[in-house]
Amino acid sequence: MKKLFSFALGVAVLFSFASCREKKNNDGKITLTVWESSNGPDEFIRQAGAVYTQAHPDVLIKYVNVELGDSSSQIALDGPAGKGPDIFAASHDRLSSLVAGGHVLPTVSPDEIKSLVLPACSKALTYEGTMYGYPVSAETYALFYNKALIKENEVPKTWEELAAFAKKFNSENPGKYGFVMNVGEGYYTNIFTTEKGNRLFGPDGTDRKHTNINSEVAVDGMKFFQSLRSALDVPSSDLGTSTVDAMFQSGMAAIHITGLWNVVPFEKAKVDFGVTTLPALPGETTPAVSFSGTRTMFVSAYSDYPSEANDFAAFLVSREMQALRFKITGALPSVKINAKSQYVNGFMNQLEYSFPMPSVPEMTLYWEAINNASKNIWDGADVKKELDACNTTILGK
Repeated sequence: MKKLFSFALGVAVLFSFASCREKKNNDGKITLTVWESSNGPDEFIRQAGAVYTQAHPDVLIKYVNVELGDSSSQIALDGPAGKGPDIFAASHDRLSSLVAGGHVLPTVSPDEIKSLVLPACSKALTYEGTMYGYPVSAETYALFYNKALIKENEVPKTWEELAAFAKKFNSENPGKYGFVMNVGEGYYTNIFTTEKGNRLFGPDGTDRKHTNINSEVAVDGMKFFQSLRSALDVPSSDLGTSTVDAMFQSGMAAIHITGLWNVVPFEKAKVDFGVTTLPALPGETTPAVSFSGTRTMFVSAYSDYPSEANDFAAFLVSREMQALRFKITGALPSVKINAKSQYVNGFMNQLEYSFPMPSVPEMTLYWEAINNASKNIWDGADVKKELDACNTTILGK
């Protein structure tokens, strides 16, 4: 028997496993193949692998470039053929299809992993009562504000305050805008459907019979969203991601709704900005609910070394490795760490009010439907008709 000490939980948790490994290197060592993306995550895997191998000399880590968006479809082909990885990165919203296809293994010691990671991350990886994978980063969006255009004590706490600020700012600053956001992306506009606990596909995001996208609460919320056109009188076609990002980056907008991925570009543009939680929806006092995403390392069901693979994947969730990953990639950690960034707290606070994007199969139909509905609603279409049509597209009824 051999034993591995799992550093991921911050304690000496002992994993023992059978020594009858069928496939070893000639020198008796085993190699775990890890699929990950380039431009940061690759370097993290290499450095984390080197640290892990120092503690476990019989386990080598091999990085292979497979981008996040391709791994779920590629594992379905390469896994059964015996050419797949031991561990691969994928977004949590692919979970249901990965489980249905039999491609991933459940999390080992899920309660201990849950106690370590952010609640939004563990919730995102729980499907039909079972947790799968190990979250290595979290993602959500928040409110960015340009300190040269709005004082910190003036940052709106409610969406009504935001609308009032934007109208006043627009009138006093011709050619500039009080706030901007991509109004045609359901990733962002879902904010306005979440009042009174209304959630896409139910409280856990798993109710495949009810989208709740055309509920009375959602209709009222999207009517309010439509009313914001008076504070940002620009058609949806002119408010795409690249456009609104450029508007904030160039100093044309005081407030922007976006994510951590824009911190570095805005810093390079020398924008003096802050990040805080989203404004509260009408009738509520807490920040509006954002969508959150969880980047996950899944253990392949086809791995010859599932125990070792689980141990290394868990190691990547340790606070030490999460700090290393943040340093290398700048992505939001999946655990609470003392990150040296003035912006992280804004996102971490917003994550407390986030809702993991559902991973049910119907989500493949959701995005195009809600994106189209959001654009049409912003441009003046009947809200209920648009959301009813969206619901029909997703559920077929």
